[in-house]
Amino acid sequence: MHRIGVVGVSYRHATAEQVARFTVPKADVAARLPQIRAALKGAEVLYLATCNRVEIVFAVPDGTALDRRREVFAALTGSEAHDGEATMSLRTWTGEAAVEHLFLVACGLDSAQAGEQEIFSQLRAAWQTAREAHATGPLLDRILSDSLSMARHAHRLGYEDAPSLADLAVERVAREVGGRAGGAAPVALIGVSPMTRRCGLKLAERGLPLLVVNRSLATAHEAAQELKAQVLSLDEFRARPPECAALICAAGAHEPLIDALTLGQLCAGRPLIVDFGLPPNVAPDDARAAGLTRIGMDDLVQSARDSRVEHLMRLAPVRAAIDERLSRLRSELAARAIGPQLAELRDAFEKIAAAEVQRLLKSDLQDLDPERRARLAGWATTLAHRLAHLPLSGMRAAAEHASTEVTEAFFREARLTRPGPREG
Repeated sequence: MHRIGVVGVSYRHATAEQVARFTVPKADVAARLPQIRAALKGAEVLYLATCNRVEIVFAVPDGTALDRRREVFAALTGSEAHDGEATMSLRTWTGEAAVEHLFLVACGLDSAQAGEQEIFSQLRAAWQTAREAHATGPLLDRILSDSLSMARHAHRLGYEDAPSLADLAVERVAREVGGRAGGAAPVALIGVSPMTRRCGLKLAERGLPLLVVNRSLATAHEAAQELKAQVLSLDEFRARPPECAALICAAGAHEPLIDALTLGQLCAGRPLIVDFGLPPNVAPDDARAAGLTRIGMDDLVQSARDSRVEHLMRLAPVRAAIDERLSRLRSELAARAIGPQLAELRDAFEKIAAAEVQRLLKSDLQDLDPERRARLAGWATTLAHRLAHLPLSGMRAAAEHASTEVTEAFFREARLTRPGPREG
């Protein structure tokens, strides 16, 4: 695990505007991943962006420094960091702490709304994009697979209907619209994403009419079929916006999707705007100029803080399961990393025992018959295995907790080959 690192920015220490500074347009991620890899000198990489975080997960060659904040800063912003800017803007996790962080993220325990499950599909999609771009490798793929497996296990621990920031948005929209149905103006879902899908399902349960708006009509029709909603392309919506009771925006774009002109045409119906976009799908200044109420990520995160402790207490079994999984993974990767050297150590014990038996058979025990010679050789091998057991067990335990320098020093002094690149 010592080769794994995470560098990122999230709602925990930054505003939505500050997080947005490090986002890559969704359509550009696949093309940018090789550039990010190059900036990290060939490390395996994954780019994860949600409505309130941007993180680079990476695996570096053995013996390479893990604090890559300056490189990540430059790769994502296109400019070099100055005067500690990277350190102030970005957070980093290394080694086991990085894997633990990734598990917490995958399970929703690091989300603004503790326990939300949308992050699972976002992480899975990010991994798929990275694999298709040939940006990951064996170690990162292993850690990501374990993270998603951990999340699936967490979902089975009894919080299938886990909370989400989408639920806060639905409650606010429902209060604003006042439960109108039938001929009421629809709630427009801008973009097809896990957040708009969840909002749509919850609003449909309340009987509110929906309108799915998306660049791709084919994708919009798929979502609309599930939600029993109307469909409109984004271009059509911006050219002739229909009256809407509210707009829920969660589209991956690097600039506002709903501009000031469109907002001016919508303002007669005074729709409420809920914006999950990062960067914003609706510019805050444009919404204010149109006299419209806009609820952005900072507002939603602040609302979620009130119930965060309660949700985390309920998710204590998930936290315990993460600790158990980390312990197993630590043991497995450590054993695999020094496995060849442990085998060589056992072989060395066997060779020493065999050499001593041969010395005895050529001198003091040269009169033994073949059967007794074979029994003596077998006894010597068994004794060698038993004597090797203690140092082998000790090295397995040390490999879990000690630095690579400790294990390398042991094998060096034992005159065994230096361990190759570790997988953990």
